Amino acid sequence: MNFDFSDEQKLLQQTARDYLEANSPLSTCREILEGDQPYATDLWKGAAEMGWQGAVVPEQFGGAEFGHLELAMIAFEIGRSLAPIPFGPSVYVATEAILRFGSDAQKNAWLPKLAEGSVVGTFALTEKPGQNAVVGIEASVAGGSLSGTKMPVSDGDVANVAVVAATEGGQTGLYLVDLDGSGVTREGLDSFDMSRTQARLVFDGAAADKLEGADEAGIAKLLDVAAVLQAFEQVGAAERALEITKEFVLGRYAFGKPIAANQAIKHRMADLWCKVELARSNAYYAAWALSTDDAELATAAAIARISACEAFEDTTIEMIEFHGGVGYTWEYDCHLFYRRAKLLSSQLGTPRYWKNLLIDRLVSADSGASASAA
Repeated sequence: MNFDFSDEQKLLQQTARDYLEANSPLSTCREILEGDQPYATDLWKGAAEMGWQGAVVPEQFGGAEFGHLELAMIAFEIGRSLAPIPFGPSVYVATEAILRFGSDAQKNAWLPKLAEGSVVGTFALTEKPGQNAVVGIEASVAGGSLSGTKMPVSDGDVANVAVVAATEGGQTGLYLVDLDGSGVTREGLDSFDMSRTQARLVFDGAAADKLEGADEAGIAKLLDVAAVLQAFEQVGAAERALEITKEFVLGRYAFGKPIAANQAIKHRMADLWCKVELARSNAYYAAWALSTDDAELATAAAIARISACEAFEDTTIEMIEFHGGVGYTWEYDCHLFYRRAKLLSSQLGTPRYWKNLLIDRLVSADSGASASAA
């Protein structure tokens, strides 16, 4: 079985890398982190012109209709550049939710705008820090009106439409809410990664348009899809962090020789390389399962999520330590990667949550196999 990408997909990835190297160097991420602008608007518009926001959107709705494998390649490059744009919540989740569960009217209303980048989407699931799953959702819908509070919501201060998890009649579902409409109050929150904004959304009778078919099982599948795509973003960023660290240790001298000559440094760098490559392999397998809608997606997505979180975070920690004292300073870029690693590991559920979920899924699959054999 060949998990490598096709020449056309690799060309798309190279085009994305060239564009981001020219238009989104690390200084762009720093500018957003240090400035008042919530995200890089010019970069967002440029990405839309490249067709990235509409990568999986059918042409009939104004999308490029590339596919999930192509979107994974784009996500990888967005991660490498630490692009400060609201890409993940809008593309991996909001757009995907409408594609999977939306009616024709909902698709016609939102997908063209999301694909062209004139509208930013987000996903409002959690209602308190540390919440990982659909369990315990208190936001509720009655008579088409949504009430409740969601926090933290990634890009909630700049998004135009939100896919909101809420209960109605004792059942949890997903609802489309126009964040520019009445009954919606937004409040910006302090974010550890200030290049990616967070917000508290308060709904008080806001109009909620239900996405039919988005039950708890559907939401779990949606999160699996997002986890796979975000894993590529994390692996891309981890790879870039490792490259920068390698260049630094090769050029940093102590007692007349590069610190990279020390055996302890070599071993730790080798360990990081293995973690990144393992995460890449897991992401590739999960992408195959996603593109073929294979039954293995549930476990593959969890494994990809766990390994990508660990590889990215471990690489950024070592990146800071290998840089020594300067690694802790504002002037060096190490903290940009560390901030993004911590942010992405908290979105979609923590690694601990996904580890427990993976165990549950493996036990369930084993029980099912045993029952079939009997």
